Order: sequence, then structure tokens, then C-alpha cells
Amino acid sequence: METFLQDLVRATLALFIVVDPLGNVPIMISLTRHLPDDMRRKAFNTASIVASAIAIIIVLGGQQILNLFRIDMYSFMIAGGVLLILISIKILIYGQWIEASTAREEVGAVPIAFPLLVGPGAITTLMVFHQTSGIVVTVVSVLLVMSLTRIVLRFIDNIYRKLGRIGSDVVARLMAIFIAAIAVQFIIDGLRHSFP
Repeated sequence: METFLQDLVRATLALFIVVDPLGNVPIMISLTRHLPDDMRRKAFNTASIVASAIAIIIVLGGQQILNLFRIDMYSFMIAGGVLLILISIKILIYGQWIEASTAREEVGAVPIAFPLLVGPGAITTLMVFHQTSGIVVTVVSVLLVMSLTRIVLRFIDNIYRKLGRIGSDVVARLMAIFIAAIAVQFIIDGLRHSFP
């Protein structure tokens, strides 16, 4: 039981840090700034549901899905890294994600749920803990982290108000730089293992 709790705490903390719902608050606000309040709530509800579903699917069958399409984890890291770079560039330039062709309610699924909340880093983390700590620990850690993420999304406006408009814009751009750096590292790691 003690080992289970230790593994659970370690997996939950690691996943929460990677998902980083608090750090993503300014970005998620910027992604939904153009939406009316009811659609913003709907987008955040969609984000939490889709992110939870993706995480659970990855835990239960992530490796099998990749094997089915003959995709290795490193190719997935490269693709996810490219997508994250595109997002970070748009946020750095415009201060928000600009996507006129995307239906407004879809922003909750892409890019908030994937790849901001559950991206290559979270997927890799889930697969590693699944292999090292077992499926029960990993599933419970997903449920805990996604519950915390849902709470953050529920009170995101209050969190945003505490930061202020200028503070949120600054944090959004700073986070965009970190996202770009993480994306580059994903691509480097993916390329290094794909072309040793």
C-alpha cells in the first residue's frame, strides 16, 4: 500500500507539472478571448472532457494505437513538437491563438485539450508511468490531475483577473517561449532517436 501511494504521488505530481493547467491559464484565456461567456464555458468543459478522454485512451491503449499505425513515440514527439511551435509562434506574434477557420466551440478540443493540456509530454509521461508503476496508478493519477485541471478551468476567470490583462499577456508570451523550447526539445529527441 505504501509503495502504491508513493507511486501515485510521484505520478500525479509529474503529470500535473507536465499538464500545467495553472501555467496555461493566460494561453487558454487568449485562445477563448473572442468567445461569449456561455461558449467559453462550453469550450472549457469540452477541453476537460476531451483531455481526460485522451489521457485515459493513451493509458489503456496508447502503445497499441501507435503500433497499429506503425508510428513510434519519437515520430509522435516530432509531430507534436511542430504543432506546439506553430501555436507558440502565433501566441508570440498576436498575443493569442488566431484561427478564424476553426469553429469557435472546437477550440476546447484543439488546441486546448490537445496539445496544450495533453500533448506529447503528457502522453510520454503517461506511457512511462504505465510501464513503471502499472495501469491502476496511472489511471488514478489521470483522474486526480484532470479533476484539478477542471477546477482550474472552472475558476479560470478569477485566476486571470488576479494576473490582470498586462500580466496575463506577459505570462502568455513567456509561456509561449517555454512551449517553443519544449517543442524544439521534443523534435530534437525525436530526430536523435529516429536518425541515430
